[in-house]
Amino acid sequence: MTITLNQPITIGGLTLKNRLVMAPMQQYKGTPEAYATEHHIQHYGRRARHVGLMILESTAVSADGRLVPNDIGIFTDQHVEPLREIVKAVHAHNTHIFIQLSHGGRKSSPEVTRTLVAPSAIPFDEVYGTPEALSIDEIQRLVDDYRLAARRSLEAGFDGIEIHAAHGFLVHEFLSPLSNKRHDHYGGSPENRTRFLREILTAIRGEVGQDYPVIIRVSATDYAEGGLTPASIAQMLKPFESELDAIDVSTGGLLPIQPKDVHTGYQLPHAAVFKQLLHMPVIAVGNLHSRSIADRILEDELADSIAIGRPLLSDPDYADTMLTPESLGI
Repeated sequence: MTITLNQPITIGGLTLKNRLVMAPMQQYKGTPEAYATEHHIQHYGRRARHVGLMILESTAVSADGRLVPNDIGIFTDQHVEPLREIVKAVHAHNTHIFIQLSHGGRKSSPEVTRTLVAPSAIPFDEVYGTPEALSIDEIQRLVDDYRLAARRSLEAGFDGIEIHAAHGFLVHEFLSPLSNKRHDHYGGSPENRTRFLREILTAIRGEVGQDYPVIIRVSATDYAEGGLTPASIAQMLKPFESELDAIDVSTGGLLPIQPKDVHTGYQLPHAAVFKQLLHMPVIAVGNLHSRSIADRILEDELADSIAIGRPLLSDPDYADTMLTPESLGI
């Protein structure tokens, strides 16, 4: 059977009405206390009509883990109600929504971060400055932050959770040998570098159970020698196949390095590696903005879902143009 963008897909027991995903994109509209606002309710509600799944922008699990001064968080019980209103607005269109849980690590906003932390005291750049290496006790407190964030995500009504392990933020920093130079059981071997992620995943599962969708976003490459590659990450995630329900594949962000060529589908070969090596749905992203390209990717089994971002910022109905027969010239 030919797979197309319009066909449903199941992720963690949850059936999505089609295979088009709205990628997580920061809105820079949170309050100083990291509360979601009316802007978020209107923004996500307006764009929920046609996509099968929306992934909320990066949502901080800790007050010291915000990516920018005006992003949103879920690090207190008071953050739940504004997020619940976003969920209601999206559900009104028979669309599912996942929350993306994150901590910025050494890339947390200096303007609102009291103590910059990372697995090792290695700076991202001069602007962020040098972080403090996390102690074991501090790591355990962060794991508990993720656990509480998962509990609050359930209370807010989200249909699933995406763990943000990409773009150079804290979980990614633990995974990559370029940013993790620890000599304890959180560093060194690939197994040790995944320990923080493993503990986060265990803590989240303890709150949400085994039937609730939990997916992960990764950067497939660090764009630097000695860094992560699609094959190395796939090998690191292999033990988690039964605990994760999908993988959302992006690239970069660990170092201040940009890919040399950002063309249509430039990240697709990385997604295809995960599709080949892991037994879980793969979400591809990266300038995949046409229906014909999306369907070809699905038909060739290079990925299972297609995520789009920027086109939906400028045109809330862009997803409809990708899902209609007219977009294929039919």
